[in-house]
Parts: sequence; C-alpha cells; structure tokens
Amino acid sequence: MGYISGTDRGQTSLLPARIEDYVAADAAVRVIDAFVDGLDVVQLGFRRAVEASTGRPSYDPRDLLKLYIYGYCNEVRSSRRLERECRRNVETMWLLRQLAPDFKTVADFRRDNGPAIIGACRAFVLICRDAGLFSARLVALDGSKFRAVASGKRIMGRREIEEERLRLDRKIAAYLSGLDTADASEPDDAADAVASAIASLESRQGELDRMARRLDDEGRTTLVDGEADARPMGKGKGAKPPAYNVQTAVDTDTGLIIHHEVTDEATDNRMLHPMASATKDELCLESLTVIADAGYSNGAQASACEDDGIRACAPSNRAVNNTGDGTLFDRRAFSYDAEEDRFICPAGKELQRKQVISKERSVLYAAQAADCAACPLKQQCTTATRRYVQRHLDEDALSRMHQRAIPDMMRLRRCAAEHPFGTIKRRMAGGRFLTRNLKGTRTEMALSVLAYNIMRTINMTSKPA
Repeated sequence: MGYISGTDRGQTSLLPARIEDYVAADAAVRVIDAFVDGLDVVQLGFRRAVEASTGRPSYDPRDLLKLYIYGYCNEVRSSRRLERECRRNVETMWLLRQLAPDFKTVADFRRDNGPAIIGACRAFVLICRDAGLFSARLVALDGSKFRAVASGKRIMGRREIEEERLRLDRKIAAYLSGLDTADASEPDDAADAVASAIASLESRQGELDRMARRLDDEGRTTLVDGEADARPMGKGKGAKPPAYNVQTAVDTDTGLIIHHEVTDEATDNRMLHPMASATKDELCLESLTVIADAGYSNGAQASACEDDGIRACAPSNRAVNNTGDGTLFDRRAFSYDAEEDRFICPAGKELQRKQVISKERSVLYAAQAADCAACPLKQQCTTATRRYVQRHLDEDALSRMHQRAIPDMMRLRRCAAEHPFGTIKRRMAGGRFLTRNLKGTRTEMALSVLAYNIMRTINMTSKPA
C-alpha cells in the first residue's frame, strides 16, 4: 500500500469562489470580527476613527485592531510577521477582506492608539459582566515579572554614569586635539566628520546628565539606559534583568481577567488596595472579596481595603526575633492588652509604650531594665539589657486579613490567578515585551489580556461536540 496522496499541483480545479467558505463557522476569528465591529471606536479615541473627506484614504482602525487581536491570540506579535500573515493566512485574509497593510502602518497603529486599545480591553470585560459570564464573588490577585526590551547590560548607576562621562570627555578632547591636523589635510570632509562626532558625544553627555538628575529626583540607585521606566526585578540570586511587574485581578469562577495593570513596582506589597479598588470600581460593586498571597502583606493596604468595603484575604509576613541562637521568645509569646495599650511578657511583666516608628508604621514597647535583670526567663527572651516588642499601627487589620487566608482560599487563588499568567507568557515568548516603557508595555499587555479573555470566553461558552 502507498501513502495518502494529495492532488497534483498542476491540475486544474474549481476552488470555492468565496473566501467565506474557507473559514469555519465556529472559528475564533469570527468572534474577534463581531466584537470589534460592535465597538464605538470614536468614543474609545482611536485615531482616524472618522473618515477623512480629503487626502489619501487611511485604513479603518477596526481592521488594524482585528489584526492585532488575532495576532496576539495566535502568538504573532511583531508588525513584520503580521504583515506576512495578511498575505498567506486565509483567516487573516477573511478578517481584513484581503487588505495587506505594510508593517510600518501596523506598528504605528499600536504605538499611536495605546489608551484606545486599553479601552477596548476594558470594553470586553464590561460585555462579559453585562452578559453574566462571571459572578465576581471572589477575585484572585497576583503579580508576575515580564522582561523589558532593554538588556541587563544597560542598567546604570551613579558610578557607571561617571565612568562613561570620563570616557566621553577623553574622546571629545582627542577629537579636538586632532581637529587642526584634519583641517590641514582634508579641510572640508574631515572637519565636518569631526564636528558631527563631537556633537554626537555631547548629545550623549546630555543624556547622562538627565539620567543623573532622575536618579536624584526619584531617589533611585539604578536606571535602565534607553528604557527608563523599567527596573531590575525578579527572583533568585544574581543580577536582576530590567522588567515590569504585571498585576492581574482574576475572577475565580471563570478565570477571566477583570482588571490588569503594568507597573514599575519591584514588589507586590503596595498593590493590594489599588488593584482591589480598581476591580471593585470596574464591576460597580459596593463590596468585594479578594484573595492574594503573602507578597501583598501590608498593614496600610489592609486598612485601606477595610475602609473601602473590600474584604482582603492574604497571609501576613511578620518579623521574627532572629537574635541569639534562634530559640529566644518571638513576638507571639507576648500578649497585647488593648485597653491599657501594653504587652505582657511570658513572666507576667509589662512592656510599656515607648515610641512610634513612623518609617515602619509601628509602635515600640519596652520592658523595664530592672524587671528583665531579675527575670528567670531572661536567657530565653533576649540578649540585650531589656526586651523590646514592636506592634504595627495596622495590627488589627493585618490579623483579620491573615485569619481569612485559610488553606482552601489560598488553593483557590493559585488555581485562578496563576493559569492566566502561564497562558499569556507562553504567547509572549516566555514573557518578554516587544515595546518600551510603560506607555508601550501597557498597550501590549492590554492586547494580550484581551486575546486571553476572548479565547477563554470562547472555550467557556462553546458546546462540546
């Protein structure tokens, strides 16, 4: 028996006359087409949303938005690859009605319509909300690091800036010292080349000056040259690459991303209330329950959530007594008397309020030196003259947030919040942006989240065969 054979390439055949016949009735591209056609592109603020009466006709922003959404659904993100897809992909030909914009037009659309694309992502969430696709009884928060375009070699501190300044000064001095010789040998071409080189070096010096001022103004120790919004961040030992912290709020029932944000925060501990509050506003709810991991532990954030009608569930990261040999009494061995605002030690002695530590948002309590000197448990308590205990100003809110973070809730958070990041990172070549700075990365992440939500919705609502 032979192999299964295809048709002869030279054989004349009658293919379907309509490109419509090449796209399956349940293809995802039809959902993308219907969604974008239903958007009010003028209200969202897309450029060229209104047809011009004069000049060369432009592409409809709906067509370019459809192309980008389809690309991000299928792991095709670069403008050059999208241009190729327009000429060889049957679904793309159907979606754009055989239009084939060049890569520059495609790239400019993403660059110039960032806020409008973010608005389109939000519009899909509102459509899902109004259709009753998610209940939002519980929302899981999570953050993940996505690599920036810039290389880790572009991270610069004050020392690197000063070293490059010295190199530039030496180069400029060398050019100036050889300028007379160049004028004598080749008075026109050489002089122009040297002047151009000096201007380029002086321009770079201006960039270094701006970087140094930004370090001082923002109180930072490092800056990424060429992508100032990125920060070195990540887990593990060694040098951290330039990256962004992407935050998501995921509905635990459906896995849909309700709200997302691209930030330059190296950690998550200041993002609990901003993310929860934005999600609550997005859903127009009076109250909301959110689940997060221990990275979101922050007393001020926990109190802000309670004041805003948000029930936060997250384990709290508490300090431990790490002095001595590790066997000394930790803070949990001391009981707090709220009425008297004092602590009682294991030996029954009082620790009185001493001072407020504003930087750490905590109150310091201290025992009497005489009580500690005569205490039979001193060897188990402290190696100092007397014992100190700190209590957070938002201790009660932290405790309530910690008590609500039961194991079942944390398992639910892991199942809901980590799956979207895995899917999005796979479609983004392991989680690396193609665009620079917060303006570009927020646009790109909006496209990624929109593509994820569309495919997730299709999978939820499609009937099994």
